[in-house]
Amino acid sequence: MVQEVPQLMTLEGFLDWYPDGYGCYELWNGVVIKMQPTGTHEQVAGFLAGELFVEIKRLKLPCIIPRQAIIKPIDTNKSGYNPDVIVLDQLALNEEPLWKKRSTITQGKSVSVVIEVVSTNWRDDYGHKFIDYEALSISEYWIVDYLGLGGRRYIGTPKQPTFSVYQLIDGEYQVQQFRGSDRIVSATFPELNLTAEQVFTVGL
Repeated sequence: MVQEVPQLMTLEGFLDWYPDGYGCYELWNGVVIKMQPTGTHEQVAGFLAGELFVEIKRLKLPCIIPRQAIIKPIDTNKSGYNPDVIVLDQLALNEEPLWKKRSTITQGKSVSVVIEVVSTNWRDDYGHKFIDYEALSISEYWIVDYLGLGGRRYIGTPKQPTFSVYQLIDGEYQVQQFRGSDRIVSATFPELNLTAEQVFTVGL
């Protein structure tokens, strides 16, 4: 990640500033960060978005996968995350005050699944974003660590590629982890026929 703008911003200022259609940015405690993903990172994110789009069409789910959306953490006006993939409940968007003008999500119930593909800033995905997505009560959070970069306390020893699905149960995330030929299990997409290895191979 590279710091893009030196002055502190509110989320409203960030959304006013955001260059429509150019680049990928997030706001962290008032600081604008330019995200610079690798090509393999984008391959993995694009592959997952494509697989989930097929499931949405097949099952005729009232969901969309926007090209870009900002998630506003709860109780702050100085941060906004731009997840790698986000599946939104189209019906819930009617109650989102910032969606039509700002493509911004403020309520966890609007999000069916949020996905972060891990890169060198893995602490953000397993730390800050985990805490904020849980606080918003987003029902499913997937962390796709296709290179096995995360800390050992998150993916075990020896470190290896790990696909973590966090399911919100009684207000807290409970994790299931998948590796190799394990079939990924998702409450939102129960018929998804995809293994961890199939996802990781895309990033090789």
